[in-house]
Amino acid sequence: MNQNVGIISTGVYIPDTYINSKEIAKKTNIPEDVIKNKFGIIKKPIPGEDDHTCKMGINAANKAIKSIGLDPLDIDLVIWAGAEHKEYPMWTASIKLQHEIGAKKAWAFDLALRCGTMIMAMKVAKDMLLANKSMDTALIGSGYRNGDLIDYDNPKVSFMYNLGAGGAAVILEKNTDKNLLLEASAINDGSLSETVVVPAGGTKKELTKKALSNDEHHLDVKDGEFMKERLNQVSIENFVNVVKRSVHSSGYKMSDIDYIAILHMKYSAHKFMLEQLGLSESNTIYLNEYGHIGQNDQIISLDLALKQKKVKPGDLVVFVSAGIGYAWNALTIRWG
Repeated sequence: MNQNVGIISTGVYIPDTYINSKEIAKKTNIPEDVIKNKFGIIKKPIPGEDDHTCKMGINAANKAIKSIGLDPLDIDLVIWAGAEHKEYPMWTASIKLQHEIGAKKAWAFDLALRCGTMIMAMKVAKDMLLANKSMDTALIGSGYRNGDLIDYDNPKVSFMYNLGAGGAAVILEKNTDKNLLLEASAINDGSLSETVVVPAGGTKKELTKKALSNDEHHLDVKDGEFMKERLNQVSIENFVNVVKRSVHSSGYKMSDIDYIAILHMKYSAHKFMLEQLGLSESNTIYLNEYGHIGQNDQIISLDLALKQKKVKPGDLVVFVSAGIGYAWNALTIRWG
């Protein structure tokens, strides 16, 4: 018998606190119309007092569990797919997530591929469920608040002024007949692996008082000229190629795509990518009231699309993302 893995539930947690385009303009000395129309940000959520990274993933996971009445003891696998910037350094968030949702029988571990982690985690979870007779149900949880690491006075990181905060979760089940995960695809470019980093806090540079005073605890761009030149050469092409590979290996044509869940990026790049894919605004939702919430963007986009009835049973849905480093990935899903 052919075994399948499908999505049986999703959960999204968005903080109640926001920063809007006017406030971002004031922080950055960039005109508000540029923030709105070029950066593509009307507003974005920012963390409240208790909106810690893993905590937001836990909130999203509990929503996903509650929505289908799942007994947490029936969860066999828990994967943390959220940001590495979390409650504590050197900390395994999946074990905290597993404990808080009551999935006492599950395996638990963390994955990291920056903003591509959710797609990668869904691929890994699918393969693990199919490979293990004792596993039937997986929960993937994610939280993100990397906006903490952005210095609005640093124009080199302006492409990350869109970073927001939130959590997302997805529950997968083996041998289901709905919302089936098909094939995934990935492309990496290691020449960009050290272009965007937090300079201090790792083994290369200790997080000292001097490093703090030099603002080396925020994200920074080490070689902006090289990064811009290289991304101009490969980024859109890699986005298009991972989507094509995922769709074609799933047995479909690009013209079969009904909805694509895209990470938030500046509006011109978003529009150009749709054109290169042969798609239009009707095939997606631009997250200009959310900004970029890391690896959560695809689940947030799907959640909005379902509420707006932009995704219907029988539709071909594609998730696509890219993580700084750089890694592009895509996953095709037959919805319904």
